[in-house]
Amino acid sequence: MDYLPIFFKISQKQCLVVGGGDIALRKINLLLKSGATIECVAPNFCQALVDRSVDETLRLTKKTFAATDIQNQSLVISATDNEALNAEVSRLAHDANIPVNVVDAPELSSFIMPSIVDRSPLLIAISSGGRAPVLARIIRAKLETIIPSAYGRLAEIAGEYRQQVKNKFSHIKDRRAFWESVLSGNIAEKVFTGRIKEAKIDLEQQLANAKVQELGEVYLVGAGPGDPDLLTFKALRLMQQADVVLYDRLVSKAVMELVRRDAELVYVGKKAGGKSSRQSDINEQLVQLAKSGKRVCRLKGGDPFIFGRGGEEIETLSEHGVPFQVVPGITAASGCSTYSGIPLTHRDYSQSCRFVTAHLKDGTCDLPWSEFVAEQQTIVFYMALSGAKNLSERLIEHGMRKDMPIALIEKGTMPEQKIYISTLVELPQLISKEKVGAPSLLIVGEVVKLHEKLNWMNP
Repeated sequence: MDYLPIFFKISQKQCLVVGGGDIALRKINLLLKSGATIECVAPNFCQALVDRSVDETLRLTKKTFAATDIQNQSLVISATDNEALNAEVSRLAHDANIPVNVVDAPELSSFIMPSIVDRSPLLIAISSGGRAPVLARIIRAKLETIIPSAYGRLAEIAGEYRQQVKNKFSHIKDRRAFWESVLSGNIAEKVFTGRIKEAKIDLEQQLANAKVQELGEVYLVGAGPGDPDLLTFKALRLMQQADVVLYDRLVSKAVMELVRRDAELVYVGKKAGGKSSRQSDINEQLVQLAKSGKRVCRLKGGDPFIFGRGGEEIETLSEHGVPFQVVPGITAASGCSTYSGIPLTHRDYSQSCRFVTAHLKDGTCDLPWSEFVAEQQTIVFYMALSGAKNLSERLIEHGMRKDMPIALIEKGTMPEQKIYISTLVELPQLISKEKVGAPSLLIVGEVVKLHEKLNWMNP
């Protein structure tokens, strides 16, 4: 982040605005709405500003800006078309450690003014860091259409009952669970439709009957192959409400950015130079965290039930009576092949597809090789890098053509995605020469020939 997003309380504080035109007026309107006391300094003022000065908290001072005007100010905004003056105001404010904004000049500003969705007391601020203010306004317009004005009333009601809820629940996780139920259920709907009295009665009843949740829940969430845009709505919702998130190296950084900010993050993958977390330990950790009353999100790359060992985890949870949900995700085979322009099935090339893991539970690679050697079939190998030489040799040994097209996809669906096209016999040399790294996926079959024609990501 280039800027720390904060909300600055300026009610009844003295602020300075330099400039007397329409731009200054827009900034003054925002400051007045926030309860500030404002002095506006300029040689001349537009008529709209003069009309606005009937407000007792706005004083217009008709003069040229002077360095002494900076004194005793809590915040300064320079909104003139004089670049030299703007730079001088910025320098003086910085020297005095006073927050300053120079309109349309983020390089001179210590803070920037975001686009705002106002549902007071609920406020949403959108900023592009000064790089694309029009884009920020477009996003604000989209949010305006999907966030009802009644959300402000809902926030006010939550504020009215905040202390009562705090008295009822001593732990923040219990308070959070209560409010999530209230703010996304029937009570919120009644507020949205104007039935405020009914909503308050329901809230009071729900609070009176609420009990501390002693047993938590586990969410097994498919995080997809890497691109955060491929997450489901349900996956995102559960990621945002989990108290603890267990993740591994197959979950991309972009996806992790969408996890709730104050959630506890627990890495359960392979550490550099260290040992991998044992699956039995992960299973036990999920049970213990849930039994302590926490909502636990187990984030898995791809889909939990396709080589994700999700079945083993929920089997353990079921044995211990721990409630759980499973959210499917886009598996690596589907995501990587799609982003590479390689359809897994095609009427002219392949009528079936097999997903195969190159690593079995006992560490061997004893697979039904003869079944893989069939015409009009696509094979997708997961975790095939380390055993690529053996894989290539065994397929050829059982009758697959040496020149069978293969595609090796590294970091599929991500901006750094790389696609290597070759043949089965050349696979080991390809991995060695290109230094292909994990995570990677191997596709074997005639459908690979379509990559050049259908590579829509990088045509």
